[in-house]
Amino acid sequence: MRSRLLAAAMAVLLAVTASAQYRKALPGYQYEFPRDHFNHPDFQTEWWYYTGNLRASDGHRFGFELTFFRQAVATEKAQASSWDVRDVYLAHLALSDLDGGKFYHTERVNRAGPGLAGIDASTAKVWNGNWQVRGIGGTQELQAVAPEFTLRLTMTSKKPPVIHGKNGVSQKAEGEGQASHYISFTRLLTTGAIELNGKTHSVEGTSWMDHEFFSEKTDPALRGWDWVSLQLDDDTELMLYRLRQNDGSAGKFSAGTYIDAQGQAKYLGFGDFKMQPMGETYRSAVTQAEYLTLWEIGVPSLKLKVNLSTPLVSQELTSGLSAGLSYWEGAIRVEGTSEGKPATGVGYLEMTGYARGSRP
Repeated sequence: MRSRLLAAAMAVLLAVTASAQYRKALPGYQYEFPRDHFNHPDFQTEWWYYTGNLRASDGHRFGFELTFFRQAVATEKAQASSWDVRDVYLAHLALSDLDGGKFYHTERVNRAGPGLAGIDASTAKVWNGNWQVRGIGGTQELQAVAPEFTLRLTMTSKKPPVIHGKNGVSQKAEGEGQASHYISFTRLLTTGAIELNGKTHSVEGTSWMDHEFFSEKTDPALRGWDWVSLQLDDDTELMLYRLRQNDGSAGKFSAGTYIDAQGQAKYLGFGDFKMQPMGETYRSAVTQAEYLTLWEIGVPSLKLKVNLSTPLVSQELTSGLSAGLSYWEGAIRVEGTSEGKPATGVGYLEMTGYARGSRP
């Protein structure tokens, strides 16, 4: 879903090549790993998206986000030198100091140039400057350096990659190609260090990685979406997205995936789940947007009913690169019941299209 944020941002930075020159996300795509963990230059838009909930040895809690976006702006034949722009690489980095009550975020944009940014399957690396991930598909090493903090994390997947949707595509709207190819690592066991304001915290926890690629533009009937990734303490995971139409109703292509403790995925279509805001809001001092910070999730077939809340309401990312495009992306906690037993966990929530002018 987040790739639409990149498409909107790039539209105000430069005139992109018509998506008709690129491949559509269509049913029947044959996934192959490790190939599909890396670059797909025949698709126009692509991203690698990491979020996680970590706890320091002294109990201090953190959330983090590191995203790498690639937007194609020219065909291969148009590139004459390494300085020509074939792809634009945008990256977002955020740290939620959940117990300290502070949210830090920054961003950058680069061309590939002589190694400034890119994706290289031969070295299993995705990078933008000194923000990088190595080893996708195995043990992944994440590093990101910002003025106020540094992340150095090692992530090992407990489960195989999950392919979302049906028949190889995650459909977002009516029509051929109105879809994406969507892959996730849903439980990355994570250790490492966070350096914040001169202090180093040894941390451990769980992370989530999404990878999506597609070419078609967003359905104009879509106002935004609400997306969650949940990691429950019973070793199961849940991803849901609720598409919001212009009239505020939930779109019929809203969907999700449940992953059991053994790593088996179950598709959830519109009508298979409920994702309902509970009325509690946070008003951003920057954009004046009102974000919904308390949600109820229900999946009747799983006998799952949980509430989502956040220990830090101020987790809005505002961008200087995208003409005011803003969205809320932050760490959440999960409490409720599953099969009649207590269910707890952590996760991440994203809400887009709430700030004025911030359509996907």
